[in-house]
Amino acid sequence: MNSSGSGQRRHPIAAVQGGMHVVDSSGEEIGTVEMVKMGDPDAVTDQGQSSEESGFAAPLSGQTEEPDVPEGLAERLIRSGFVKIDGKGLFARDFYASADEVADVVEDTVTLTTTRDHLISQT
Repeated sequence: MNSSGSGQRRHPIAAVQGGMHVVDSSGEEIGTVEMVKMGDPDAVTDQGQSSEESGFAAPLSGQTEEPDVPEGLAERLIRSGFVKIDGKGLFARDFYASADEVADVVEDTVTLTTTRDHLISQT
């Protein structure tokens, strides 16, 4: 796990970047990171705060706001932070992993604490 210079450990989601490979807790490759959004625990709506660093802060014209999941789940993901995963394969669906489901980041691979079956699917 990455750590900051102050001696405190950063949450692994802070090291996640677009294009990284994502594997679940069983080691199965799920896909690649499409976007990362840091959490906003004080958000009172599902709009949250965006980070310009990821390059994915504003949706492209015609795109749905992220995360594209039912309202209750969206609010939870906005508060905790999330990674959107571009599913592996031509017809694969996209998934969302909350910040708490990011176990570790080593080189260009994100490892999750759960399996693909327990991730939230894009609607």
